[in-house]
Amino acid sequence: MPSSRPHHPPETEGERFAVIDPATGEAFDEAPDQRPDALDAVVARAHEAWRGWRADPAARATALRAAADTVEAAGADLAPLLTREQGKPLAESYAEITRTAARLRYFAELDPGPQPIVDGRPVRSEVRWRPLGPVAAIVPWNFPLQLAAAKFAPALAAGNTVVLKPSPFTPLATRLLGSVLSTALPEGVLTVVTGREPLGARLASHPGIRHVTFTGSVPTGRAVAAGAASSLARVTLELGGNDAAIVLDDVDVERIAERLFWAAFRNCGQVCMAVKRVYAPARLHPHVVEALAQRAKAAVVGAGLDPGTQLGPVNNAPQLARVERYTARALADGARAVAGGHRLDRPGYFFAPTILTDVPADSPVVTEEQFGPVLPVLAYRTVDEAVEAANSTGFGLGGSVWGTDLDRAEAVADRLECGTAWINHHAELSLAQPFAGIKDSGVGVAGGPWGLYGNLRPFVVHRPEET
Repeated sequence: MPSSRPHHPPETEGERFAVIDPATGEAFDEAPDQRPDALDAVVARAHEAWRGWRADPAARATALRAAADTVEAAGADLAPLLTREQGKPLAESYAEITRTAARLRYFAELDPGPQPIVDGRPVRSEVRWRPLGPVAAIVPWNFPLQLAAAKFAPALAAGNTVVLKPSPFTPLATRLLGSVLSTALPEGVLTVVTGREPLGARLASHPGIRHVTFTGSVPTGRAVAAGAASSLARVTLELGGNDAAIVLDDVDVERIAERLFWAAFRNCGQVCMAVKRVYAPARLHPHVVEALAQRAKAAVVGAGLDPGTQLGPVNNAPQLARVERYTARALADGARAVAGGHRLDRPGYFFAPTILTDVPADSPVVTEEQFGPVLPVLAYRTVDEAVEAANSTGFGLGGSVWGTDLDRAEAVADRLECGTAWINHHAELSLAQPFAGIKDSGVGVAGGPWGLYGNLRPFVVHRPEET
């Protein structure tokens, strides 16, 4: 393999865009605004690097382990920058870096070895696995590094090269990550490009890209799929969710309230698989609302770099406007804010942690993914009614059931129409498990061996048995 050295794609002098600190609402740095027409050279280098990268699985594994070490060593530089542009508490940024390194190590150890086919014929048949080629990884702003690694770690382990494009709201930590990784990976194997649209659309539709993996909104995901179809590139789409949590009537409310609250509000509610709706039995509904409201009122909201902060700001102005709009609509339709319900009167994109009750079932804050620190709690009469309400959405990413009788809770969870269901917890994933949604929540599978094989194609060899 070629020697490693820091590298970046060519940039045009003067073409840059501002990066905003969501804790202040002010620009604090700039990032290169890559020209879409410069992608030809970037993808060409990725294709050239693929020739050497795909040839030696053992060398790849060694490089990925070294890459994980370099990420951990750079944590003190990466974490504050990530917090500054994303807004999350510093401890969560460090956790994201730890997860990034762990994902590199996990996929370094997976070996897609040959698989014999036994079908009774006098022929020795074997499935071997081959990489696809250059992969486009397009990443959102809520977990810039962790979601980037969820895309590039399996792609690189499979023998592909990657062109990684972060959100223009959070380009800096990803760009620094690319520089850090370039000391462990050969040139052209992983290239970070930053810029505003139409850069992402051009990357997704580039004829030299063989797999497009994207996390973001449903409308953008559909556009990405349409663009990738022009070159028949494979697509993996994770398009968000509207996860429901069903609280059963045998639950100990105080025992679950803390876990349930943070399952909804971690990262200021900006988690695709966060709890976004709670269904509680009518008898317990007031207790669930009050327990969650107490925690919302007690949560420390502030800049992510402040040591005591538990909840940072919403990441960007358009997203804050969306949260405000959905909350105002719910309140206008008769909902009550038992906690929060308003933007905080301070600089930056801060919204008070909000618990809503008496919310109409057809309110957008219930039916859509508002992706912020707002949680509607709805009452139900029967479990059948709760399951039907949980499933009555175009999304199907995750869901959870909370109760004391675990067998009963599991039986209810088995009825949820989603990719992952949890019992008495939510949004906890192992690196070894598949992660996929149904319906509008996406196409394809990430995580575990499934994520690796999603970056490979089968190649079958037949030969006669020895006589």
